[in-house]
Amino acid sequence: MDLYCVMGNPIEHSRSPWIHSRFAELTGQRLHYGKRLIALNGFAAELKTFFLEGGLGCNVTVPFKFEAAALASQTTARATLAAASNTLSLQEGVIVADNTDGAGLVDDIQGNAGIDLSGRHLLLIGAGGAAAGVLGPLLLARPASITVANRTLAKADNQVARHGALAAQQHAELVASGLQELNRKFDIVINASSSSLSGSGVPVPAGIFKPGALAYDMMYGPAAQGFMQWALEHGAVARDGLGMLVEQAAEAFLIWRGVRPPSRQVLDELRATMQGLL
Repeated sequence: MDLYCVMGNPIEHSRSPWIHSRFAELTGQRLHYGKRLIALNGFAAELKTFFLEGGLGCNVTVPFKFEAAALASQTTARATLAAASNTLSLQEGVIVADNTDGAGLVDDIQGNAGIDLSGRHLLLIGAGGAAAGVLGPLLLARPASITVANRTLAKADNQVARHGALAAQQHAELVASGLQELNRKFDIVINASSSSLSGSGVPVPAGIFKPGALAYDMMYGPAAQGFMQWALEHGAVARDGLGMLVEQAAEAFLIWRGVRPPSRQVLDELRATMQGLL
């Protein structure tokens, strides 16, 4: 069978093997998809080993997305803009880096949640690999503005500088901010920081939500519950990143196998499974 996997640290929580196995079942593809816990200083060696074992592609999660892009021989336009990759593939002996995170996020918000991003004011919390992967596709959805807020302001400034030309093309305001210096309200707040994964609490002050705003945590399951509960208590509509996970996986599956799987069906099945309904 063709070999694929997801690499990260931590990795035990990952639902990617279930998702890709279900995609394969529904589309008649023969493949094996596993998960690999990678030592923090061992990504390059493990990636080489995986491809030598016959691997054809892998997903990359925290904290290796920047390293994944740097190790590739070729990068797609969206991976180049982000300088981060969550999807690697071996094509004619060459490692190609792509980034499907942003497409997955936009597809989930607009397609699954039914919320148009056009003309909205967005707050993106975080400036690491997760945020880097989604900022470009968010700008392409033509919001009125995006504020990138991060604990280290220089990292937020860097993301704004990298995406400044695209923001200008889309006529979208793009600014950087510290986490505690936010002084406006937003239609959509996206948590792309590691706060949910580390359990370190909500990194931004209350009062950032417009009435009925969407609060979106890119994590899912128990890790997202703290942020989502906090958002609900402050008048927002909360959504976790499970739909993003499935949609970005569908984009990766299309890259690897040349067929787009039924992502909405798999998302519904996965939510039912996690809630004990199946």
